[in-house]
Amino acid sequence: MDEKVGEKLKKMIDENRPIFQQIKEWVEEDILDEALKEGDKLPSTNELAKFYKINPATARKGIQALVDEGLIFKRRGIGMFVAEGAKKKLMAKRKEEFFTEFVKPLVKEAKRIGMERNELSELLSKGVDEE
Repeated sequence: MDEKVGEKLKKMIDENRPIFQQIKEWVEEDILDEALKEGDKLPSTNELAKFYKINPATARKGIQALVDEGLIFKRRGIGMFVAEGAKKKLMAKRKEEFFTEFVKPLVKEAKRIGMERNELSELLSKGVDEE
């Protein structure tokens, strides 16, 4: 495994979560952070399996989930590569998840405590300004 690949793999496995899911999330994070760019080659499933001391089928399952989502693609006999538009797709997916996981509950709680739209908007603006 080359040095660049080794650096990317220095993430630790959380034994309390499915490993294939962690592999998938690791690649997604690297795409979002541009550690992996469109057209970049991913480590092989065998490299992932060897590094993490896991079954190659587990690594393959995480990678296949990314293929199924159109974020990476296979070149037979060559390897896996980041697909064109992968970052854009991931950002759209994350924005939808953000809306569902954070915005909806925020709005629900704001309504529950009688907060008006303008008050909520002001608080959001204040949060953005303080960040």
